[in-house]
Amino acid sequence: MTTVTHTPSPHALGARESAAETFALGLPARPALLSRRAWIALIVLIIAMGVGVPLCALVLPQSSALHLSAYTMTLAGKLMCYAIAALALDLVWGYCGILSLGHGLFFALGGYAIGMYLMREIGHDGKYGSDLPDFMVFLDWHSLPWYWQGTQHLGVALLLVVLVPAVVAWVFGFFTFRSRVKGVYLSIITQAMTFAAMLLFYRNETGFGGNNGFTDFKRIAGMPITHPGTRTVLFLLTFATLVLAFLAARAIVTSKLGRVVTAVRDGETRLMFLGYSPLGYKLFIWTLSAVLCGIAGALYVPQVGIINPSEMSPGNSIEMAIWVAVGGRGTLIGPIIGAFAVNGAKSFFTAYFAEYWLFFLGLIFVLVPLLLPNGIMGLIQEAAKRLGGKRA
Repeated sequence: MTTVTHTPSPHALGARESAAETFALGLPARPALLSRRAWIALIVLIIAMGVGVPLCALVLPQSSALHLSAYTMTLAGKLMCYAIAALALDLVWGYCGILSLGHGLFFALGGYAIGMYLMREIGHDGKYGSDLPDFMVFLDWHSLPWYWQGTQHLGVALLLVVLVPAVVAWVFGFFTFRSRVKGVYLSIITQAMTFAAMLLFYRNETGFGGNNGFTDFKRIAGMPITHPGTRTVLFLLTFATLVLAFLAARAIVTSKLGRVVTAVRDGETRLMFLGYSPLGYKLFIWTLSAVLCGIAGALYVPQVGIINPSEMSPGNSIEMAIWVAVGGRGTLIGPIIGAFAVNGAKSFFTAYFAEYWLFFLGLIFVLVPLLLPNGIMGLIQEAAKRLGGKRA
């Protein structure tokens, strides 16, 4: 039996290679995590913050114009915590198309988790000199509730910061997304969830301080919480968390996972026809966003010095959505800019025009979708295009 071997002609080989190249070029290439200029700018910013903040806060005297006061560091640290929360919301709203009006709950849960540890750190320095937190002594509690066990350890508290928002978000998301609740109905349910949690935490019987919540913290990790060195470490830790959260979010949205998540936003039904199950992708982004919000809340509490149920108010969650809308949703860097811009304006108005702040906030909520549908980042991108066109 004779075996005949067919050798493809050079023309056929060239045609196959051309077809392969055409197919490869048809797939969009994965974008770089950051451009070269962005990496340089980020590295310069990290070095400036890592060197400049300790120098200005701990070395320079208070009489110096460059000295960072405790108020300035607290305000900047608080704004960075808000920026992390806005970044987390942008993942689910800007990329997955889920408008959550309940992310204030996850922010507060992370704050309460670290607050429990800070209350245990007070020890006998409290008003009543008891092993129990002062509010428990005042309410005639005789022992710690079971869910307070182990919270005297920082490691346990940090674990709760991650696990509690993650579990709550996963359970809520699983039943909601499996039922295919979408759009405004989902937004209303998330708002109802945070409102119900706020009412629960207002009750003294829950063991979370009722109306007053947790305050009057003394130490963290054995260090005085009001010491300038401690405040500087918390500030730098918040900045590092914001940078890492941004890079992690950027890595996700530029990956294949990010493409599927974006497809959920743009055409969930079509994605299902292609054989994908959106449930797992939505659950992952939703849970990750909740964890980021919880971490932001945990960094917020020791710097601000208080956590109470008002952090769960639906108004706070709506403000988060405003930060994202003002900065530009679906951009990652836009919500960070929006959080700084809106809260900076809030600090200014509450200091000089306190009675008009809510009107200003409402005006932002109405005008931004009309005049700035793509937010501040949309303006920046449009200006860059026009400038590039003129140069060309």
